[in-house]
Amino acid sequence: MPTLHVCPLSRLPDTVHATGARHLLTLVTIGMPVERPAAIPPENHARIGVSDIAAPQAGHVLPGEEHVAALLAFIRAWPRETPLVIHCYAGISRSPAAAYIAACALAPERDEGTIADALRAASPSATPNRLFVEIADRLLGRNGRMVAAIARIGRGADAFEGTPFVLALD
Repeated sequence: MPTLHVCPLSRLPDTVHATGARHLLTLVTIGMPVERPAAIPPENHARIGVSDIAAPQAGHVLPGEEHVAALLAFIRAWPRETPLVIHCYAGISRSPAAAYIAACALAPERDEGTIADALRAASPSATPNRLFVEIADRLLGRNGRMVAAIARIGRGADAFEGTPFVLALD
């Protein structure tokens, strides 16, 4: 069964090694240095340069439809033979949002609330970026259900960085 592994940047090499992942999705601020682990072929690594914000802020890149569309294209092209690692700087907002979006996109028959509950159970600190989820909800035709499910699970526990977690696709 394919799985999504979410981690902060500080745990990226360990997570890739421990999972045997061959695909990597990076969501970090433009210009942030990220060394791709050697186990990940360059063609299996997508980097989306976006800030962790939900409203315009000077000097930052606001998540937009093009960022979510790139995320969805990469997720849909992932062959699901090995795990996929998704990371951002802290592993709390952008990468949990991306994992939630991926789970909703790859299992369109699955209930958004069930996926959100699985996310919360896997990561008490996850606080998915609201704007990422809003855009994905619209692009996936989920009619506000993704947004409502994430709002229902609420803000995660305060943490400097998230603990790596797994989100299954079933």
